[in-house]
Amino acid sequence: MIVAIIPVGSIEGAKSRLGAVLDAEERHDLALRLAESTIRAAVETPEIDETLVVTPDDAVRELALRAGARPIRQRSRGLNDGLREARDEAMAAGAEAILVLPIDIPRVSPESLTSLVRQAMRAPAPVVALVPDRHGRGTNALVLRPPDVIDFCFGGDSREAHLAAARTAGAAAEVIDGPLTLDIDTPEDLLLAQAETPEAVGG
Repeated sequence: MIVAIIPVGSIEGAKSRLGAVLDAEERHDLALRLAESTIRAAVETPEIDETLVVTPDDAVRELALRAGARPIRQRSRGLNDGLREARDEAMAAGAEAILVLPIDIPRVSPESLTSLVRQAMRAPAPVVALVPDRHGRGTNALVLRPPDVIDFCFGGDSREAHLAAARTAGAAAEVIDGPLTLDIDTPEDLLLAQAETPEAVGG
């Protein structure tokens, strides 16, 4: 059983680093559009048995329900703590592996997630598989099998932190390239996404 976990912070004030090119309303709309496309892609991926959306935001929880996901009200603060809450829920439901998927990946699709999950599940457990960002520093997607093989290390140079945790845990560590390496953090990222996937970002 594979469970996708999609963490979504408060939509108000989201994507502040894009403030030079998008106003507050445009950033709000972009964040909601990305959240919906990410949730729907996970729900429509045959290899994923359930999709959990952990968020403090009421609008995102409603969106998750409409898309066929299970929303979890985040009671803690911070990304890694919210992921721990969702992981507990996933493991209680019998998850053998989890896929952590942020919402700022414009090329996300059932096809790209299917490819990622299949690659990550080829090696015997324990496994830590990740998709780095295009700069090679962050983590754009993370597969853990079993779900608690390592702790979450999002923030800063999370790619190396996750790989180091995998080595410490004695888990197989895989770095997987592909379309999910583009995320939207900066105006330059947004320009790339508008050129390559205008339907995903409204470009």
